[in-house]
Amino acid sequence: MIGIWLIFIVFMLISWLVSNQLKSRFKKYSHISTSNGMSGKEVAEKMLRDHGIMGIRIGSVQGQLSDHYNPAEKTINLSKDVYFGRNVAAAAVAAHETGHAIQHAQAYTWLNMRSALVPIVSFSSKWMQWVLLAGILLMNTFPQLLLAGIVMFAVTTLFSIITLPVEVDASQRAIKWLKTTGITNYESQQKAEDALRWAAYTYFVAALASLATLLYYVMLYMGRRN
Repeated sequence: MIGIWLIFIVFMLISWLVSNQLKSRFKKYSHISTSNGMSGKEVAEKMLRDHGIMGIRIGSVQGQLSDHYNPAEKTINLSKDVYFGRNVAAAAVAAHETGHAIQHAQAYTWLNMRSALVPIVSFSSKWMQWVLLAGILLMNTFPQLLLAGIVMFAVTTLFSIITLPVEVDASQRAIKWLKTTGITNYESQQKAEDALRWAAYTYFVAALASLATLLYYVMLYMGRRN
């Protein structure tokens, strides 16, 4: 069990460092205005119009960097700093989340795969820790229980890995559109790219942590069997 705690502590520290860098950059770039002074909400609206997408509701939600797109409800949910913000950071985040709406409208393969996994991941996330714990305790008498927990954890790991191309693609769509429309200029474009790059790092760290934890459980299972 020492191994799993070591993995947890290492990746928790890395995640904390990346999260702090993301917040620091968002705060820094929040002081840089966009070329046309559009708010995050207005950026999302224009990006949807430019892509001919209708029926998407844009709303404001509580929390910092809590922005997300809900494909089930077709809503772009922006934190208040992004929804009302008229700066490079707000424009970048708003465009990124709108990128997900565009992916949905265009049936982007990786997004469809991730959406299909949501019900399974929700079930696995709810029970896998208990199944894994019971499986470790009963490894010598009921090794199949640990194997079941590993399968459940593998599903959540797959979800994290599939999330990576979804997030990268949404950022690429956002950056390209911001540059094309002139919402960002040469200098602010680089800052928008930097903000979204650090946002992507959070997903990369999460996927890597999940994969490392999965490999630990697999090695534990194989070692106990031998």
